[in-house]
Amino acid sequence: MRRARFTPAPLALAAAAVVLNLATSVPVHAQTGATAAAPLALELPAQPLGQALNELARRADLQLSFPADAVAGRTAPAVSGRLTPEQALQRLLAGSGLAADIDGRRVVVKPADAVRESALPAVKASAGALAGDLPAPHAGGQVARGARVGALGNLSVMDTPFSTIAYTAELIAQQQARTVAEVLGNDPATRFTTSAGHAYENFRVRGFDVNAGDLAIEGMYGLAPVGHSPVEALERVELLKGPSALFSGMPPGGGVGGVVNLVPKRAGDEPLTRASFGLQSDSQAELALDLGRRFGEHKQWGLRVNTAYADGDTTLDEQSKKREFLSAALDFRGEALTATLDAYTSTEKFDGGTPAMYWFATTDIPGAPDPSTNQFRNGWGELKSQAVIARAEYTIHEQLDAFAGVGRREHDYAGFINGTHARQIAANGDYSGRMVGQRGYSDTVSAEAGLRGRFATAGVRHELVLHATRLDQEDGSAVNMASFSSNIYRPITPTMVAVPGTAPKTGETTLDSLALVDTLSFLDDRLRLTLGARHQGVETRSFNPAGAVTAHYDKSALTPAVAVVAKPWGQDVSLYANYVQGLSKGDTVSAALNGGKELVFAPYKTEQKELGVKWTTGRFTNTVSLFEIGKPVLVTTGDPLAPTYSDDGEKRVRGVEWSTFGEPMAGVRVLGGISYNQGKLTRTAFGQNDGHDAVGTPRWQGNLGAEWDTPWLQGLTLSTRLTATGEQYLDQANTQRIPGWSQIDVGARYATELMGRPTQWRLGVNNLFDRHYYAGSFSDSTPIATLGAKRSVAASVTVDF
Repeated sequence: MRRARFTPAPLALAAAAVVLNLATSVPVHAQTGATAAAPLALELPAQPLGQALNELARRADLQLSFPADAVAGRTAPAVSGRLTPEQALQRLLAGSGLAADIDGRRVVVKPADAVRESALPAVKASAGALAGDLPAPHAGGQVARGARVGALGNLSVMDTPFSTIAYTAELIAQQQARTVAEVLGNDPATRFTTSAGHAYENFRVRGFDVNAGDLAIEGMYGLAPVGHSPVEALERVELLKGPSALFSGMPPGGGVGGVVNLVPKRAGDEPLTRASFGLQSDSQAELALDLGRRFGEHKQWGLRVNTAYADGDTTLDEQSKKREFLSAALDFRGEALTATLDAYTSTEKFDGGTPAMYWFATTDIPGAPDPSTNQFRNGWGELKSQAVIARAEYTIHEQLDAFAGVGRREHDYAGFINGTHARQIAANGDYSGRMVGQRGYSDTVSAEAGLRGRFATAGVRHELVLHATRLDQEDGSAVNMASFSSNIYRPITPTMVAVPGTAPKTGETTLDSLALVDTLSFLDDRLRLTLGARHQGVETRSFNPAGAVTAHYDKSALTPAVAVVAKPWGQDVSLYANYVQGLSKGDTVSAALNGGKELVFAPYKTEQKELGVKWTTGRFTNTVSLFEIGKPVLVTTGDPLAPTYSDDGEKRVRGVEWSTFGEPMAGVRVLGGISYNQGKLTRTAFGQNDGHDAVGTPRWQGNLGAEWDTPWLQGLTLSTRLTATGEQYLDQANTQRIPGWSQIDVGARYATELMGRPTQWRLGVNNLFDRHYYAGSFSDSTPIATLGAKRSVAASVTVDF
């Protein structure tokens, strides 16, 4: 029997109605502070620097201060055009030896060295994600100065003993990203294990999988929309690379490549009413609204509502898609208590076909077909997720905080949303198609609670965190399968199999854990040592259609971690190292394969060892890291005719990464990096593939994007991004290999005013030269390739009212 249903949509709709009503009566201003404010039309003549700064402060409503002796005798250049306050400050201060330290609308002008020294301040380690708790945007606005590190809360980049990055809402908007995968396309260590346009987004980070169901919302698993997570309601998309069971617990799908955390938008201090309209190839149209208000004498209550509707044809021949999304984010910020309540409903539908995955039967891999070729015409599908999430943090004492969160998500699906494989593909493109018509659901309740204490002993500062989590998930599904014959270049139109009418319960999962973590700070915070351990329990039950239990799994594991950050030369350079473990549910070998006795393995522990260095100029930050990740896998041993089973197999990836972001010079922003990996199968079944390259792990992959604010037309920005991936194997025997690939994306945007309203026009072209290529591998165990995206064009306009 499925658990009782709930419907968060009315809550979100009611919140939207409140905000829409208030939008007609509350004055509207810019939503955020100086760094993200709308451009101003400026005509500032050459004049004394102090006078120019005061005039800009008046025009931009800034709380600006500067030492009189520092600006005495200095002349500011003429500044004209449409500029944000930050851009105008950069031009006024160019060559003066001064720089602006910006915190919202408060701006302090001081010597550049002093600004650079404080450019990446320590971030409050908060369990919440209110606007004031989040790390501020880094120079350039594309990423943040810090990110959430699981139970440790928000940490600055320079204080985090891992490789992390947090992409901002500004980047999401400027790149016209519509999915989390499009946001993570900026990361050099991340690639995707589903074909472009697929109903699910699965990731591979540092050579290891992170599935669509393993995304977290504010650190809690099991609550994000399944399939695609709409980005319209997201303030940040954060990525912590590598396994991290200590800090986040075990994800439901057991992904260990990294943690993808989603941070919802919250209402800012100033009212916001923003509308966006976009068009995308072939004829997808989208309308989105973003509304924010704060209420109360001290603006302690906030409400942010986001809604989006999209419909039309896609780049896959004959396919059309529809998307409906609505979310409401309520928050309260008091002196001791902060709390949030989030609700969303997300529905995606498609018909007329679905992308295929390509499973080869030959070492002579045929060339990639045109991505617009529809292998499964008449395929359809629908995915719906809805959730309510409540969180709170309370300051019991200046040295002790308590935090807790609980959420419930319901997810329903039906149609041909996965399992659409072109199997046994021959060199000429002939294949045996497999379609899976399915219906199912997944209901999740996720909760966490903890205490965070701060104290000092013998000159050593401690931040001690006690963190408990629990996730209960119920799944149900039913499938019908059918096969057909076709060709990847000249596909037939198959007769789709019937989709089951009901979905019985098939499984229950409970994940519970308890962690204790202590971060010790020495030598005026120049040395930070993190020590901790988490005990994780995993219990699952499988059911047959009649409701009888067919399998039971109940195991636990203890995962320790140690990490260190050292700043021997000040705040500009951090040296870090970590040893952490990740967890995946151990395999179960059925009695039919094991002499009549079921064999259950303990959770697999994935280990990461990492060394790295981070350095910053305050406006331009780089990270170089060396890492090794090893994951156990199930292998057969002994007599091949009567094998025994062991979890002593191993996949190992060693790599070097360089990542970069920021604004190295005024008006020029960069984002990306390069990753070099050596993935190996170190222990395999009967040793037959020992030493072979790991599946889906190219030696080289990289992303490098750049933006340039043109000097000849104020408000015009040009952008480009190069993405490249080396050749990789699809099978463990290393006989099936797909070639490397690259693509170039370009874009332009223009900030202006439309009838006195701040307006952004955007145009982007992905895969400019329409390259057709196999993008990567879907599975470590089967030779299935994914297909890259077809060239697409997107245009949009955003207006603040």
